[in-house]
Amino acid sequence: MKEKKLQGQIAIVTGASSGIGAGVAKALAAAGATVVINHPVAATEAAARAVLEEVNSAGDKGVTYQCDVSKEDEVKKMFTDIIAEFGTVDILVNNAGLQRDSPFQDMTLEQWNFVIGVNLTGQFLCAREAIREFLRRGVAPERSVSAGKIICMSSVHEVIPWAGHANYAASKGGIMLMMKSIAQEFAPWKIRVNSIGPGAIKTPINHQAWDTPAAEKKLLELIPYGRVGVVEDIGKAAVWLASDDSEYVTGTTLFVDGGMTLYPGFSTNG
Repeated sequence: MKEKKLQGQIAIVTGASSGIGAGVAKALAAAGATVVINHPVAATEAAARAVLEEVNSAGDKGVTYQCDVSKEDEVKKMFTDIIAEFGTVDILVNNAGLQRDSPFQDMTLEQWNFVIGVNLTGQFLCAREAIREFLRRGVAPERSVSAGKIICMSSVHEVIPWAGHANYAASKGGIMLMMKSIAQEFAPWKIRVNSIGPGAIKTPINHQAWDTPAAEKKLLELIPYGRVGVVEDIGKAAVWLASDDSEYVTGTTLFVDGGMTLYPGFSTNG
């Protein structure tokens, strides 16, 4: 029987009703965690339920929870409710994110604020509540050698500029330094904070970039490894970062990108 590295732990995965979040939730559940499949609004409940059904049909455990991570009162209530139901939280995957793309000169304040509010402020609010719980509980050796684990979902665009997506790239750059700052601050309490930086992953948010052979061929010019990523690639990385196998890893971004951050345009000397 395969070892379940996260057995008995409670994991909140934000934005888990589709895409990378759904893949990460299923991977954590398969590793033994009870997963909280967060989704933002009533309209996403059916999708979250579908993810939960997949988790349950695999013999794993989870629940759904509606919460808009950009709203402080909703985030506080989510953590209060989950801790009341399960006793604590061990793992937070700060995954919820979105795009509202626009040429910079046409970008509205609403487009800017909406992306920053979910992608960056949402991660701040959830990380703060998670750290409060980790500090309260401390290290519980029967659960993990760490007091708690936070995985921030960033992007290759925390380091690669992206014209036409200034709000998104700014949010991911912000995630990078928030992650490093709180990793530095709370390492003495055995709280580990890291990021995953996905490259091109086949999800609904970027469907147009890979849904035809021509589009995929164009995308592959940016990926030295020669294939577009899938959510399972991110799920495996999340399980490792959430497990004691990565105990000495904190404050780093693990790029899961097939080499996109290697700037393949320079492979022939630019």
